[in-house]
Amino acid sequence: MELLSGLLTAFRGAPKEITRPQVMDERALEVYDIIRNIRDPEKPSTLEDLEVVSESCVSVQELDEECYLVVIKFTPTVPHCSLATLIGLCLRIKLQRCLSFKHKLEIYISEGTHSTEEDINKQINDKERVSAAMENPSLREIVEQCVTEPD
Repeated sequence: MELLSGLLTAFRGAPKEITRPQVMDERALEVYDIIRNIRDPEKPSTLEDLEVVSESCVSVQELDEECYLVVIKFTPTVPHCSLATLIGLCLRIKLQRCLSFKHKLEIYISEGTHSTEEDINKQINDKERVSAAMENPSLREIVEQCVTEPD
């Protein structure tokens, strides 16, 4: 009987285990799937269409068994984009609402792609500034328009 069991296992292949890199890739794809359809605040296009975000701009690392570090590095359409902070805010709000797993979120402008990237990176990763921005009714309305899925 053991011989038969061994032959069946060899024929079917050993049971496949999900590896940590596969889990990280799956998490990164989940993140990308959430952010790719965020609409640009100025143009009638998505961030994916404008190549502001791509699959390669998302990375996920395991912090512990229950929590992951999600890092997004987005690329504004022009080096002096006046809406880069708003785009970062939209990314943060959409992910806070939609991610299915416990996470720590860091959002950055891709290095060398914006004239004031350091200042913007500080703003979009500062919880108090994000909270204050979302208290502004006009800003909140713009964010809602950008992050709401089309019907």
